[in-house]
Amino acid sequence: MISSLRIRLLASALIGVALALSILGFVVMRMFSDYAESDFFDDLEGFEQEVVASVPENGDIKSSGINLLHPQFSKPDSGYYWQAGDGRDILLKSPSMGAYTFSVPDDLTTTDALHHHRLQGPNGVSVMAVEGMVQLPGHNTPLRILVAMDAQRIDASVDFFRTILITSLLVLGAGLVSAASLQVWIGLRPLNDLRARLNRVRDGEAKRLDGQFPAEVAPLVNDLNILLLHQAEVVQRGRVLAGNLAHGLRTPLAVVANETIALERLGQAEKAETIQAQVVRMERMIDYHTARARAAAARDVPGIRCDVTSSVESLRRVFMRLHQGRGLVLSTEIPPGTAFRGDRQDLEEMLGNLVDNAGKWAERNIMIRCGQPSPGWLEVTIDDDGPGLAADLRGEAFARGARLDDTVPGSGLGLAIVKDLAEMYGGTASLGDSPLGGLRAILRLPAIA
Repeated sequence: MISSLRIRLLASALIGVALALSILGFVVMRMFSDYAESDFFDDLEGFEQEVVASVPENGDIKSSGINLLHPQFSKPDSGYYWQAGDGRDILLKSPSMGAYTFSVPDDLTTTDALHHHRLQGPNGVSVMAVEGMVQLPGHNTPLRILVAMDAQRIDASVDFFRTILITSLLVLGAGLVSAASLQVWIGLRPLNDLRARLNRVRDGEAKRLDGQFPAEVAPLVNDLNILLLHQAEVVQRGRVLAGNLAHGLRTPLAVVANETIALERLGQAEKAETIQAQVVRMERMIDYHTARARAAAARDVPGIRCDVTSSVESLRRVFMRLHQGRGLVLSTEIPPGTAFRGDRQDLEEMLGNLVDNAGKWAERNIMIRCGQPSPGWLEVTIDDDGPGLAADLRGEAFARGARLDDTVPGSGLGLAIVKDLAEMYGGTASLGDSPLGGLRAILRLPAIA
């Protein structure tokens, strides 16, 4: 099935025009052929009547002869011919026939009938003929008189008219198809405008479909605006509920964390440490599932977008404050205007975890770069100059709760959050070798084109 509405309309117009013009051409051609043939036979019938009028009253056509006024009947192979016979023998014929005689079907039965024939004439040419009968005095058998002319005259006229007609119909068809194309283009302009406005919504440049649309399209636009508003409300409500749930869980966790202080004062430091570790783990699990819920709600929202440069710059300022005592340098190379097709908080969650992981291992330098390797996608790389990670351990690093080095603080959920969030947006997260000598984290995410 053809998916393009424009192609469907144009194909329908083309088929309709071709069918209508074909029928018109057939009818007009048939009418002209019938007219030309009728006119041709009218001339032949006139000549036949002239031959009949030239027959002497005594019926002795052999001795008297018949001479028509038209001189072509006297010229050999002129294309004008006549012959007269009694059914058995040809009694007389025009000088233009030479030794040739026409063989005609024996289908004449009355003297008031004229029959039309297409016969083979001298030298194999096709002729149109009129044949009639006349009863002569002293003859028991009626005289059969045939007058013929070269059919090339009518055939040439019909061929010439056919050429003119086909050329005219082709020009008319081209004009009609052009008019139909213009009509389709004008008629589909509101749909093209609607698509452009939908792209603006998808790219985050607008929140709803604005503008004037025809009455046929306006109900669809209104329904889409209602759908966009409803979807935004559902997403916002989901985020609020997820935030309320996280807040509701963190409050009792804070109480439990405070109780560990009392346990330490009572000399139960080991129990306090165990409880505190579980509290931290639970907080990270809350962050993990809250991030997943937020990303799941936001990934399909039309128009959601985030400027990568501003998010990375905000992240860089926070990082430099946290690690100012270590002398770390976080550099960035982000092309202006690079935009992530997703929620800003999700992007900062992914980048924050990757930069935090790089900050734990870097000696001095961390580099964040961003590019668009293919249309619709952006690739963020975070490089560090730390010790790196063996290739066979890189897959395990993204496992939830995995900690490849217990000497470094953490819950083992950071990279798992990054991987899950990236995959929710249809992207990927991976690790590789860094040109700085350490580890490279590669984040591939949908971009605003």
